[in-house]
Amino acid sequence: MLIALVLAPLLGAIIAWIIPDNRLRPLVLPVTATVHLMLTASLLGNAPPPSPGGWFWLDPLGKVVLLCISLLFAVCAFYAVGYLAFRQERSNRVLCMGLLVCLSAMGTVTITQHLGLLWVALETTTVSMAPLIYFNHNARSIEATWKYLMICSVGIALALLGLLFLAYSTYVAQRDATLLLGPLMESARDLNPGWLHAAAIFLLVGYGSKMGLAPLHSWKPDAYGEAPGLVGALLAGGLVNCAFLSIMRVYQICLASGGELYFFQNALVAMGLISMAFAAVFMARQADFKRMLAYSSVEHVGILAIGLGLGKGALFGALFHLLNNGLTKGVLFLSSGNIHRSYNSKTTDVVKGVLTRLPWSGGLFMAGFIAITGSPPFSPFISEFTIVSSAFIEGRHLVGGLFLLFLAIIFIGMALTVLPMVMGEPPADIEPTNYRDRLLTVGPPLFMLGVILLLGVWPPEFLVALLKDGAAMLGVRS
Repeated sequence: MLIALVLAPLLGAIIAWIIPDNRLRPLVLPVTATVHLMLTASLLGNAPPPSPGGWFWLDPLGKVVLLCISLLFAVCAFYAVGYLAFRQERSNRVLCMGLLVCLSAMGTVTITQHLGLLWVALETTTVSMAPLIYFNHNARSIEATWKYLMICSVGIALALLGLLFLAYSTYVAQRDATLLLGPLMESARDLNPGWLHAAAIFLLVGYGSKMGLAPLHSWKPDAYGEAPGLVGALLAGGLVNCAFLSIMRVYQICLASGGELYFFQNALVAMGLISMAFAAVFMARQADFKRMLAYSSVEHVGILAIGLGLGKGALFGALFHLLNNGLTKGVLFLSSGNIHRSYNSKTTDVVKGVLTRLPWSGGLFMAGFIAITGSPPFSPFISEFTIVSSAFIEGRHLVGGLFLLFLAIIFIGMALTVLPMVMGEPPADIEPTNYRDRLLTVGPPLFMLGVILLLGVWPPEFLVALLKDGAAMLGVRS
């Protein structure tokens, strides 16, 4: 059944490519997404044992990431049908096919235990997403696409060097050279410390660039700003989580080695704080609201890195935040796509009075802002509170203090952009458009908003158990 997670989206991609009708083609997305979500639900309840040879296994960490990806993609797939109905001026063949190929690659990331195959799948997500960023076919989108490809490809190349160093460390230790996670963890204490240290650095930098950790984040503002809203949602809630899972695999090896864990944790905390600092600086007075969401993503990957780096109680918060951030970003990017279509602009000089012009999309964007800044009763509040309280409990008062300071600055910076957008009246001379809020463009983000509200008020027991199992795989540093 694991292989179906990979093959079902690929079959959907082939069907989408074959269908000639621009209006019928997007219907392949929700059909395939529903099948994928049903497979995910089945696997979460009854995952098969590791495959012969140990290449494939859906462990608790993979389950958390798969749950977020499958749910987010399903919501974006239904949204895409309504969104693409307004974009009949250009073909959506490449968009539909690329989304499904990317879903297949992201599924591969979650089920593989072979670090080489994980690297290939992660590179596939990079390549398959590039044409989707260029969907609008203008000068700024082509620039954003090339920047995304260049920076992410350099990062993936550095990660490949890290994998080569990791494999060579097994050779120096006179072990069978392998990139399978299980054997690597079993022999981690015998691996050459120097080569293992170099591998950890290159893998963190490489996968960190894909994740968007500062100062390796420079592709994000352009890519998120120029891509359609549903592509931005999958970049922020799907590809980021796949890169974070890759970093968690490296963390597992460092944990098993004993000696490398302290260095790796401190590096994660440092990069996380730097990411939050960059977001705090560049989010202030941001005139482009989609670029603002990009810097918000930089902030939240920093929060994930800090949670993983702190260890112990923060691990549960980091895994919970992985899910919360992905779904909340879906609300923000999908509603921002609606706003962009209605105003035909992304700048706050033009976009004003959204609640008057688009009551549903404006309300969703406002609620998404409240949720993503860690305000109760939404679930990001719980995960962020878990991480920062763990920092103070473990005596990391400077980390906790800076965390709270950056959160406060970011909240103010986002508010200065969001509140003038949604309040007041639309400009009198605004260009009229044919976009209006409809069920398929506001229903999906509204559903996701309901999910993060439910997770903040009453997280299901099966999800809490899954997050605890994932945190247990990451261990506890004594």
